[in-house]
Amino acid sequence: MNKTKKMMTGVLTAALVTSLAACGQNRPPEPTGYDCDDWDWDKETGTYYCDDSHSSYHGSYYHGGSFYSNKKALKSSSIYQSYSKQYKSGIGSGTKGGFGG
Repeated sequence: MNKTKKMMTGVLTAALVTSLAACGQNRPPEPTGYDCDDWDWDKETGTYYCDDSHSSYHGSYYHGGSFYSNKKALKSSSIYQSYSKQYKSGIGSGTKGGFGG
């Protein structure tokens, strides 16, 4: 493969990875089957929270099949802490390394 083809392959790969991350492809599916009609993605925690003021889950964070009454409760969970390390080191986290790091 000549230099131009290698360079173009690298550029296209980087563009694809960036576009997939921008589209939220790395998000888990939105929770279903709960009394909440408005799930919002919290970019900081990498979890969903219920923004439905008519729901009994209003203001709760959802992660790993469990609800947490607030962000502090979520962050104190050992299951979340393990997930958080992986989430924060992923694409778009600002960590150095990988493509163009």
